[in-house]
Amino acid sequence: MKDKKDLNRKQETFVKEYLVDMNGTKAAVRAGYSPSTARSIAAELLSKRAVADAIAEGMAERAERTKASSDWLLERLKEEVEADLADIYDSNNNLKPIDEWPLIWRQGLVAGVEVDAIYEGQGDDRRQIGETKKLRLSDRLRRLELIGKHSDVQAFRDRVGIDDPEDLSDRLGRAKARIAAQIIIIAKDAEDL
Repeated sequence: MKDKKDLNRKQETFVKEYLVDMNGTKAAVRAGYSPSTARSIAAELLSKRAVADAIAEGMAERAERTKASSDWLLERLKEEVEADLADIYDSNNNLKPIDEWPLIWRQGLVAGVEVDAIYEGQGDDRRQIGETKKLRLSDRLRRLELIGKHSDVQAFRDRVGIDDPEDLSDRLGRAKARIAAQIIIIAKDAEDL
């Protein structure tokens, strides 16, 4: 993490808490800032160079420890999107036992399995004649969306170019308005401090 002299104790705590869930407001509250001003404090802290550097360093350290990088994530998402549902069924179209499923299916592609027994008869004559197995699959479209939003893929990025100067000026105007509104909120919250 950055030199401790670059950050005060509350800022250090904010950085550690921010790295937990990447939520600035919650991190500010957990670091001891007032819940009523946590959002604006978080925005202010995240704009400070020393805090941003400490967060980036913490993220890099975590990526190194976990060996999780954007390449790893994209490869994992690709494997999940390409996983074949037929791999979890046998040649008679019956669901295989879970321990026979490929690892990728056991690691989150199936969000749930529900087994319902089917019975025939009543009382002492009642006997199970079959069962229904229902799989709840996780959202593959969401995985595709995540891949598409990756900075190298940029499949869903809005295109703004010189052919579109009015759209660009509209976007810049909206961005300036949002920044001005945030400055007003931060200034008001600073008065409350």
